[in-house]
Amino acid sequence: MVTGGCLCGAVRYEYDGPVGPATYCHCADCRRVTGSAFNVGVRFERARFRLLQGVPKTFTKVGGSGRTIERSFCPSCGSPLYTAAPQSPAFVWVKAGSLDAGASIEPVDQIWTESRVPWGTVTPDLPGHARNRPA
Repeated sequence: MVTGGCLCGAVRYEYDGPVGPATYCHCADCRRVTGSAFNVGVRFERARFRLLQGVPKTFTKVGGSGRTIERSFCPSCGSPLYTAAPQSPAFVWVKAGSLDAGASIEPVDQIWTESRVPWGTVTPDLPGHARNRPA
């Protein structure tokens, strides 16, 4: 069982299933939403992801790929929690920083490397994609 939540504790979740791959995303939208050089998203099966308390607020935007992205966050403290993509309804991508045991996460690749900033470095030998991962 994996658990997590926001900074103020108003929103809590759990996940009962295999933890999917984690990915660094360097796109400008992820930088803005995290306030950092990149985002680390961990893929979870939506059917096994469950909110325990609180109701996140969701902001929907068309990303640089032309696809719609739904970003969910705590309405009280603003902590980013997870992202969903209507074109991939079976998954949510949970923000690694919102996990209670986030130290065990090891990203396997990175996307939108053409947008990365020079002051945010990642392991140089990690596979990367200039834009989104090929379909």
